[in-house]
Amino acid sequence: MLNDQEIASRLAALEGWTRQGNAIVKTYRFANYHETLAFVNALAWIAHRSDHHPDLEVGYGHCRVSFSTHSAGGMTDRDFANAARIDALFFAP
Repeated sequence: MLNDQEIASRLAALEGWTRQGNAIVKTYRFANYHETLAFVNALAWIAHRSDHHPDLEVGYGHCRVSFSTHSAGGMTDRDFANAARIDALFFAP
């Protein structure tokens, strides 16, 4: 599990992610429901491949992603690594 200083340092390297309790959270915005679900499906594949699954809230035009390592009782490197992977997916050309 990461300490507060390590969490702050890693958050500074991620655009738009915030700390909420024992999780890092970001909401992604899309033009429509189809784009949102396409993102969720791609995110699900990344989560499956890394065996680290976020909590998701999905609605028309948005997806809120929350990473926490429940088995560790807080945040670990895995949360930040997957957040970076999801950002790469979202910002890919």
